[in-house]
Amino acid sequence: MGNKEEIFQKAYDLGFAYERDYRGCAQCVIAALQDALHIRNRDTDMIFKSATGLAGGVAQETDGHCGAYSGGAMMIGYFLGRERDNFADPEKVRLKTSAMIAKLHRKFIETYGTVTCREVHTKLMGRPFYFKDPDELRKFDEAGAHTDKCTSVVGNAARWTAEILAENGFI
Repeated sequence: MGNKEEIFQKAYDLGFAYERDYRGCAQCVIAALQDALHIRNRDTDMIFKSATGLAGGVAQETDGHCGAYSGGAMMIGYFLGRERDNFADPEKVRLKTSAMIAKLHRKFIETYGTVTCREVHTKLMGRPFYFKDPDELRKFDEAGAHTDKCTSVVGNAARWTAEILAENGFI
């Protein structure tokens, strides 16, 4: 798999490229982690599929959480999440999972000041965009969303998630 720094960089690079080429920030983070960590399997493919509607602040409404943040959170849950067969969770796994995701949250706050899609857009591009309006979507792309803005957010989220997983012994 390579050393950890190589894995982190690969996660960033893949996330950036997937967002540039395919779009769908949550799925791009998940795919980047699948490939950088060599964990593509039926389970992670289902997580990827489940993330379809999380792009653009959920359903492309932009008023929800950043899809890249969501994708990272979903992958942390894959590695350490409450199992359905242990719903009662006496070990409080869900709290350990939340603590790991809180680290990702802090990285977003430190870097972008928010985890909300439209506020990330405002930070990076000076204003929010409404994706359901074709003219707004065109302006979003012209502002560099898929050149270096959202692409870097996805890359960072993939890298930060990999780093958090490594810090917690999952890589």
